[in-house]
Amino acid sequence: MKLPIFIADAFTTKAFRGNPAAVCLLENKLDEDLHQKIAKEMNLSETAFIRKLHPNDNFTQSPCFGLRWFTPQNEVPLCGHATLASAAVLFHKIKNVNSTLTFVTMSGKLKARKEEDGIVLDLPLYPAHPQKLHEVEDLIKTAIGDTLVQDVRYSPDTKKLLVRLSDTYNRSFLESLTVNTENLLQVETTGKVKGLILTLKGEPGGQTQAFDFYSRYFAPWYGVAEDPVTGSAHTVLSSYWSEQLGKKDLHAFQCSNRGGELTISLRSDGRVDIKGGAALVLEGTLTA
Repeated sequence: MKLPIFIADAFTTKAFRGNPAAVCLLENKLDEDLHQKIAKEMNLSETAFIRKLHPNDNFTQSPCFGLRWFTPQNEVPLCGHATLASAAVLFHKIKNVNSTLTFVTMSGKLKARKEEDGIVLDLPLYPAHPQKLHEVEDLIKTAIGDTLVQDVRYSPDTKKLLVRLSDTYNRSFLESLTVNTENLLQVETTGKVKGLILTLKGEPGGQTQAFDFYSRYFAPWYGVAEDPVTGSAHTVLSSYWSEQLGKKDLHAFQCSNRGGELTISLRSDGRVDIKGGAALVLEGTLTA
């Protein structure tokens, strides 16, 4: 077996920043267990598998493909950065002739549109509902100790818990905050929460670029202690911050060590456009 494989850093224009994802192009059907084995071997937060939907399809001409995402531990229902990486490989490396690609996924059909300054993902928008603090207090305290919390929301669609930190904190506080992910698996065993979003209101520009909000994202339940830049988390964050700030167009920064920028636009059809860049850093052949 020989498979073309790539690694692209998503939500950045610079190599070694943003969020790396492996992308596999499947000319033929792959044994089910090999998806997980390959993802474990790549050992990135996500490995994406692009497959042809019809025997006569090809990666250069066809506008529609199947797409699945795997962490080193299991398959996930939605992954924004690996979708962006997949589109970048098809657009920029394979030279797919279409300006818009459609991916058939566990989360329905997702579109990726090529623009001059990046790739726009058309993703579902997920509401986050008020969450009673006492039900998740142990989880939050385990993760961030006595850090002041301003709001707590829960997204049942994505099983993500959104924790807004106090407006008294700034970006550097969020960046340097030590988050204890190791014990979260022992504290949250019900299956209700599969991802923890920490977020903070943005600051005026001044000396630095202005962002509407900041975030970090943790998913130890999927084997990912901290994810560098997370498209799926922003399907929840976009909904929350649009409501809080009264804005449809948002500029976000995810404050991981690698960091990444997202340009967000809420659409009239109840979905969200999330735009980012991608840098291809590796291409090769997987043999087994």
